[in-house]
Amino acid sequence: MRLIDEQYTKTPFYGVPRLTAWLRSQGHVVNRKRVARLMQKMGITAIYPKPKSTGIDKPSKTYPYLLKGLRIIRPNQVWATDITYIRLNHGFVYLVAIMDWFSRYVLSWELSNSLDVYFCLSALDKALDQACPLIFNNDQGSQFTADAFTARLQAANIAISWDSSGSYFDNIFVERLWRSVKYEEVYLNDYDSLNTAWQRLKDYFNFYNQQRFHQSLNYRTPHEVYFQ
Repeated sequence: MRLIDEQYTKTPFYGVPRLTAWLRSQGHVVNRKRVARLMQKMGITAIYPKPKSTGIDKPSKTYPYLLKGLRIIRPNQVWATDITYIRLNHGFVYLVAIMDWFSRYVLSWELSNSLDVYFCLSALDKALDQACPLIFNNDQGSQFTADAFTARLQAANIAISWDSSGSYFDNIFVERLWRSVKYEEVYLNDYDSLNTAWQRLKDYFNFYNQQRFHQSLNYRTPHEVYFQ
């Protein structure tokens, strides 16, 4: 799973056949069935690794994708969220983050060893304690389509936007955030526990928000742009 995570982050267009071939080229005796099972456990989709949606119930209501063609011109116009897999020395956990699209500022994040909705709600509450967006965008994972999650957004009069099913580009800035988190922090360190991962990621997100210069922000930090 560690190898699959690293290679898939490099080549998100690799599916089961190519990942199986790559693992074999590295000397691992593995078949497609096992690779498919591990990818399913990690929640890897056909395009990019994400935690697999839990549950089989369909949402009671669906929402359109609201960002197509939209000019995003200021902070708190659009927020977005996603979940990704974070490896530990023994096992793995899941990371959720909420980002302001205009500034790339990470408003909140949480870790969990399970894919229930509650750690996503905790991240949402922490973000809403700071500000309130006009639009909130997410994929169609069951954590974000749950009535408990959408109700929290509706109570704050926030327009709900859902990615197209399986679309990578609908939530491109959060996907780029995951690449930065993994290449600049996760793959460079070993986490022996959830607590270690928490502290390391806390330090990283502080760096990301307040010190990391972004070319797309004219070499300013997300903190500068968000609070300008």
